[in-house]
Amino acid sequence: MPFPRQSIDLVGHLGKDAEMRYTPQGAPVTQFSLASTRQWKQDGEDKKETIWVNITTWGKMAENCANLKKGQMVFVKGYLKPDPNTGSPRVYSRNDGTAGASYDVTAQEVWLSLFGKQGSEQPASAGAGDWPPSEEDIPF
Repeated sequence: MPFPRQSIDLVGHLGKDAEMRYTPQGAPVTQFSLASTRQWKQDGEDKKETIWVNITTWGKMAENCANLKKGQMVFVKGYLKPDPNTGSPRVYSRNDGTAGASYDVTAQEVWLSLFGKQGSEQPASAGAGDWPPSEEDIPF
């Protein structure tokens, strides 16, 4: 694979059960939300930051991910999909007036964590070429 390339690795818990659908052309696509939390100490105080990421899987991987459940810990390797209008994450205002952002990742690999609810590591990955070239086919 030629360099440079874009890649992002995330570990987190599913925020809701995965949802699988089919495009009009019959390609399976599964989506789920992932909460990824970073923790650190600053001036002796525990700090925590959680981001939410929308994950999309295609093809055989989508079929393998269709049974993922809320709370399961997974490892996702993929690439960021920017907002087509701005080229950035989708930015919004929360109910409390603070700014928020929505991040979208197309997964190339998804693995259940050894420490997740299931207690075993099961690959859910498939080849990287399993999805259609355009996200306009996503039936969500």
